[in-house]
Amino acid sequence: MASFYEDNEDLRFYVERGIDWAPLVEATEFGFRAPGGPKDAPEAVRSYKDVLELVGELVADQIAPLAAKVDREDNRLEKGEVVEGEAMRRIFASLREVELHKLCLPREFGGLNSPLMVYLLASEILARADVSVMTHFGFHGAMAMAMVLYSMREGSIRIDPATGKIESCRFEAQIADIATGGAWGCMDITEPDAGSDMAALRTVGEQDASGNWFVTGQKIFITSGHGKYHFVIARTEGKDSGLSGLSMFLVPAYEDLPDGSRRRLVTLERVEEKLGHHGSVTAALSFDRAPAQLIGKRGEGFEYMLVLMNNARVAVGFESLGLAEAAMRMAEGYAKERRSMGKPIGRHELIADWLDEMRTDVQGIRALAVASAQHEELAQKLAILQKHAASPTAAERERIERDLPRHRALARRYTPLLKYLAAEKAVEIARRNIQIHGGMGYMRETGAEKLLRDALVLPIYEGTSQIQSLMAMKDTLGAILKRPQAFLTKLGQARWRSQTARDPLERRVARLQVSSLGVQQFLVTRTAADKLKTLPELPLSSWPRALSSGWDPKRDFAVAMLHAERLIRILADEAVAEILLAQAKAHPERRELCERWLERAEPRGRALADEITTHGNRLLRALAGEEKAAAKAS
Repeated sequence: MASFYEDNEDLRFYVERGIDWAPLVEATEFGFRAPGGPKDAPEAVRSYKDVLELVGELVADQIAPLAAKVDREDNRLEKGEVVEGEAMRRIFASLREVELHKLCLPREFGGLNSPLMVYLLASEILARADVSVMTHFGFHGAMAMAMVLYSMREGSIRIDPATGKIESCRFEAQIADIATGGAWGCMDITEPDAGSDMAALRTVGEQDASGNWFVTGQKIFITSGHGKYHFVIARTEGKDSGLSGLSMFLVPAYEDLPDGSRRRLVTLERVEEKLGHHGSVTAALSFDRAPAQLIGKRGEGFEYMLVLMNNARVAVGFESLGLAEAAMRMAEGYAKERRSMGKPIGRHELIADWLDEMRTDVQGIRALAVASAQHEELAQKLAILQKHAASPTAAERERIERDLPRHRALARRYTPLLKYLAAEKAVEIARRNIQIHGGMGYMRETGAEKLLRDALVLPIYEGTSQIQSLMAMKDTLGAILKRPQAFLTKLGQARWRSQTARDPLERRVARLQVSSLGVQQFLVTRTAADKLKTLPELPLSSWPRALSSGWDPKRDFAVAMLHAERLIRILADEAVAEILLAQAKAHPERRELCERWLERAEPRGRALADEITTHGNRLLRALAGEEKAAAKAS
């Protein structure tokens, strides 16, 4: 029997040796207080492995063979409801049969209480077969888990602090509905004139005299938007209130009536016709005083959205990884069989180099994806333990206080790097797969062109690659400006290791770090120098304040914004190298992968550093001139 888990040696490495499961299991099992759970981490990991083996077989045997049919069968809107293709219906019937939607749900809701890590690894396997299946799957159990997290965040869940058992939850009826597999949720943010600029959102939430909430407005590009439960961001505090005026609502899109009919509370306006992801519904919706439940407090919508968005970006990393794995394997298979000039094309040097790079990229992305997932999940769950666990021991309290800031910091560092690198590489690897296939890759029968069509949205949704670049740049340079001495210490330590480390692999990684830190230093120095040029325009008494605060990103960070995408490539290469070095120290068989990654990352880093330090002055002068002309004209 085929298996997309058993045939993936690198994936199995993480499940069997590469993931530090103990803290994940302990946090998920509420410090082993939760009833009905495993007695220890090894027992839990055996059950996770069983789940992934099941998923690997199910996907290989029942989902992958239907991928081409899923791509051909368009979803359509009939009498206000979405009719899905027959292949998608068959696939989700299979997923419901094995109750995969319950994977991460607490046992109190009939779930398996698996860590989010298991769900994400299963998502990679699903995405390898078809990304639209993986995407729609994510809006089932993941949305139910979001309800659990939101209830915890707002304080509407009751947990027995001694046992960790959930005694009541505000959304338990909705969670139970989703757990059956017959309902799902979605996240409604984007509007016709507001994509990445959330401060421009115009959908409104209004409260009547009796305290009931209603949502009115339009949302577009909503993945799985034909679902029942919608998390909607709407403005409650006035049109000029910016991000602080946004609130989060749970809006049911319809009610199923006793006579079998359905009453729509939210109108499905259309189902988008897309380049790829044909099995996944992307909908436009209208809300006309749709009944809603406020989540948390007024004005907290942006914070609640970030809980969903951070998890979604990690999930897109695994989705991109699954597609890249599929494209790499397709290219390898074809290159092994297709002969030219007396030998398989995979043995021609140029193609062999491409295949080697594709394999290295996929393995590097997986390293970053697993690390991102680990820190994001532990950051969330340790915060839950800190709040809800009663009478923790001194050791438990000390561990949470020590580990929580570190997991939060690393999750914040890794998430944009993963979203950027995985999405961009998925497109590149899918494109190379077509090129290796030659003319056959352009034909629909091979499936190569489908992978590229499916990949092209990955750098766009859940925050574009450019948004990820700006986030990483802002965090990286902002940290230097806040703590310059700590940065200089870090740079000095990296330089020392690059010369004195006994392990040659560690010296190479340290040199990569030195190069990255040097680029960061250049950007901060240029930014500060440009800021200093504006000081003569200000009174002398205001210079200290201008240097320590009042930074205008649009004006003061122009150089850094210009090079943000180059910087994030350097930061991603550096992060993967650090992760792989740590693996190599613990597992000597991983040294070869770390060496392959450095072989590619080192020349990339030198080229990007050269671009950052030499390019852009002409363009920035031109843009500054245009802004001055526009200001004078207005």
